[in-house]
Amino acid sequence: MENARGNCIKYGDNVDTDVIIPARYLAIQDRSLLATHAMEDIDKDFHKKMKKGDILIAGKNFGCGSSREHAPQVLKDSGVSCIIAESFARIFFRNAINIGLAIVESPDAAKEIKEGDEVEVDFSAGRIRDISSGKSYDMAVFPPFLQDMIDKGGLIAFVNERLEKK
Repeated sequence: MENARGNCIKYGDNVDTDVIIPARYLAIQDRSLLATHAMEDIDKDFHKKMKKGDILIAGKNFGCGSSREHAPQVLKDSGVSCIIAESFARIFFRNAINIGLAIVESPDAAKEIKEGDEVEVDFSAGRIRDISSGKSYDMAVFPPFLQDMIDKGGLIAFVNERLEKK
């Protein structure tokens, strides 16, 4: 799995799926257009600040609320390369993996990394390095099959590739 490297945009605790992508936009079929509305109810400048490859930092229970897959998908479509949080809502966690969005639980990193810091996440080594502050943090390493699933773009692509090999 390739390392993620980018600047950080930071949010607090309990950011729910209705904030990540407000329900009023869910009828939009164009994913790039839908992504322009990500996080707008708590950060009107999110789409302007977000650059491809940037990293979201969040507090506890990120992605709580409904089980809609739109939430991690719009973040991925916005250019988010990874989300580091103190903790994730269980369904958001699974949906993110299913669509190939890298997510990492690291309470210390989530608390200490500041908005705008440049961060590199080494998924294979289980290390988060805050380039701006010089600090490093440990994280759990995904098993190889999950790293492969994320690399392939999610569960469907992962399964399709395995079926093609048979």
